[in-house]
Amino acid sequence: MQDIDFDLSQFGLFLSNDTLMLTIHINSSVKTLGRKIMSGDVIELPHLKDEYALNDYSVALKRFYVVEDVNRAAEGFSHTWYPHLYRLKLKQIYDGQEYNEILDLPAEEGSNDTLRDMLSTYEKEMQISNAVVAQAEADAPKSGYDISHYYTVSTNEDGSVDLQTADDTDIDASNLNISADEVANRPEREGYTGYLVGTGDSAPNGAPFGFGIQFPRNNVDGDYFLRTDFLPNRMFRYDGARWVKVQDDIRMSLSNTLERQTYKSSFINNTKTSQISGETVQERQSLSKALKPKKPTADN
Repeated sequence: MQDIDFDLSQFGLFLSNDTLMLTIHINSSVKTLGRKIMSGDVIELPHLKDEYALNDYSVALKRFYVVEDVNRAAEGFSHTWYPHLYRLKLKQIYDGQEYNEILDLPAEEGSNDTLRDMLSTYEKEMQISNAVVAQAEADAPKSGYDISHYYTVSTNEDGSVDLQTADDTDIDASNLNISADEVANRPEREGYTGYLVGTGDSAPNGAPFGFGIQFPRNNVDGDYFLRTDFLPNRMFRYDGARWVKVQDDIRMSLSNTLERQTYKSSFINNTKTSQISGETVQERQSLSKALKPKKPTADN
C-alpha cells in the first residue's frame, strides 16, 4: 500500500493515482512464474477491488495492472551487495487487443458478463465521440462557406442597378410560367466567388434546374442542369449553343465517412473486388501478385 501524492515537479499539480510501485522478491517471483518478470506482464491486485462502485454492478470491480518497468530496488541489496528485490512500475490496463484474454474472462463465477463489460470505457467514449461529431455536423454540416442566403443586385452594362417593377395584378410567383426574356436574363454564375463556395444543390439566384446523368435534348438559353455523374457534381448553364460549366459541388461533409461524393471515398478507400485470373482480389491492392504467370501443367 502507498499514499498517492501530488507531483509538483512540473508546472501545476498532477495526481498520478494510476501508477503504482510494487516491490517483490526476485527468487519468489521466478519460482512462481518460472521466469523473470518483465514488462507487459499483468498483475491482479485483489486488495484494490472496488466493492462499492458508483453503478448498478452487483460484483466488485477488479483491478489489473500491467508492468511497465522492472528495476532492482535500492533497499533490496544485502550486506554482500547481492540483489534480492525487484521494484515494478505498474499502470492500469485498458481495453486493448493485447488484454483480450483477460477482459474476456467472466466477471465472476457463473456470470454472463465479462470483465470488459465491467471495466471497459469503450461504450462511454464512443457515445461521447458520436455526440461531438453530431454537434459538429449541426454547426458546420459542410466545408467551405454557405452563400445560399446571400443576395445580389442585378446591374446593367453601364453598371447601374437594373430595377424591375410589376403591378400587384401582374405578379406571378409560379416558376412554371417564365418568359423568354426572363430566362435569358438568368445569371451566368453566383454573385460571390471565393474558397469552397460552390454548391451543386441550387442554381445561381435560386433558378429552377434539372438533374441527371445526361443533358436533356430540349433546351432554351439560360437553362441549368446538374450532372450527377460527375464527382463532385457539376452545374451547367445552356448558353444557346452549348452547356457551360457554372460551378462544382465542392462543399462536402466534414465527417470521415464513405458517403463523400468525391474520388477520395471511391478511389482511395476502394473496397470493391475484381476477378483476375479466376482469383478475387481487392482493387486497391497491388495487381503484381495477381498477374503473376501460372506455372504450366500437364493439361496446358
